[in-house]
Amino acid sequence: MSDDKHRFSDEKTSDIEKVEDVKANAAAFVQSPEERALVRKLDRRILPIACLMYLFAYLDRSNLGNARLQGLPQDTLHGDPTGKLFDWVNSAFFFSYILVQIPATITSKLFPPRLWLGATAIGWGVCSTLMSSAFDFSGLIVARVGLGCFEAGFGPAIPLYFSLFYTKAEMGLRMAHWFGFAAVAGAFGGLIAFGIQHSHASIAPWRLLFIIEGIPAILMGVIAICFLPDRPEVTKYLSEEERKIAMDRKTRGTSGDMGAMVAKSHIAMAFRDYRIYLGGVIYFGMNCALASISAFLPTIIKTFGWTNAIAQLLTVPPYVVAAIVLVSCSYASDRVQSRGLFIAGSSFLGGIGYLILLTVHHNQHARYFATFCITSGTYTTIGLVIAWYAHNLGSETKRATGIPMFMAIGQCGSILGSHIYPSTEGPKYIKGFAISCALELLACLMGLVLSISYRMDNNRRDRLYGKPSPQEKVDTSEFADKAPNFRYMP
Repeated sequence: MSDDKHRFSDEKTSDIEKVEDVKANAAAFVQSPEERALVRKLDRRILPIACLMYLFAYLDRSNLGNARLQGLPQDTLHGDPTGKLFDWVNSAFFFSYILVQIPATITSKLFPPRLWLGATAIGWGVCSTLMSSAFDFSGLIVARVGLGCFEAGFGPAIPLYFSLFYTKAEMGLRMAHWFGFAAVAGAFGGLIAFGIQHSHASIAPWRLLFIIEGIPAILMGVIAICFLPDRPEVTKYLSEEERKIAMDRKTRGTSGDMGAMVAKSHIAMAFRDYRIYLGGVIYFGMNCALASISAFLPTIIKTFGWTNAIAQLLTVPPYVVAAIVLVSCSYASDRVQSRGLFIAGSSFLGGIGYLILLTVHHNQHARYFATFCITSGTYTTIGLVIAWYAHNLGSETKRATGIPMFMAIGQCGSILGSHIYPSTEGPKYIKGFAISCALELLACLMGLVLSISYRMDNNRRDRLYGKPSPQEKVDTSEFADKAPNFRYMP
């Protein structure tokens, strides 16, 4: 009888805890009318500019795949019968991108965000436009290296910038809108390439492609400098009352180093955090797939038996579906306040896509369906993993170090992805599909491991220190995300 009482008491306590968890999660989404108005105001100004900047950034880094079918190898690489020279031109971007990411993102904390982000856009726009003037292998390499340097100052700085204005309950959807424009760029790039293919201009189509896709980035850089809000505490875009609300949101759940300063101890913490390296493993696999999709999807679709122009056009639907899946999964992830399970599911979907390409050789409808699985799974995983680390690192300096760290590890996968589809292995590309499939499934496993790790850490801190309120300000200035009352999003 006594045991039954204890069992009943434990079950009742467990039920009460579950109810409290539900109430806490619900409280995280309750906002005052003033706060909702502020979020809408921020969305109206920040999202259009940031998303359009990423659209042109991704167009400029990925348009080589379209240019390949428009005569670039014949005009500048002596035909490139093996495809190896093209692979090196494609991967040159990633070498500079990897090396510059961490120092650039840490340095970005010392400058007004609008000036930093605008200047990087102007820089990569100039480099992309100048690719149209290249006449040999070395000219293309120099332009691609410059492109990588400037984009390295932009990509990792955006999650850091968004974290200044948005809470972790809002971050996933905003990052999805932003990163979704990479998929939009894939679709848009295919349409532009299709139009240029039929333009009959006086210059080579691939040169016109670089000009058309490079100049808008320069214009977006100027727009960013003029209109992007600076940090919440100094921007003139917000009124005094709005600034108070923004600062309260910024310190909700975390209150670490802020402003134009760098906490050196948090840099060291980032390099010692094993979870950042596991995130790098996920990002490595996704970027291997992403780099190959960006550069080789038109070529892969051409192996289905289509002409160059139709192959360019058929790249559009997979990217459109990927953008829809990314936004939908990110919204759901925000609502349930979990990332790891969605990351595992989406990367598993990408792995299934590659498995279809590996095993189905004669059913072109199934192979085309596989490209939808690959783009949807890959883009969704990348958007979610970026949002995951934007708030799980505790302080601005640790985010400024940790985000480019796992991104730099991931971009090594881009270099691999640029070299596993040589022309000599077409049309089956067994090696490329097999490597990408294995890495997608490895990312699925790492997503589960990280999610379990975060949940265990949260439960341990709940037992030791009690459950903090979602609205509570947590001092992370000394220990970053290791602060006793800091809780991870699993």
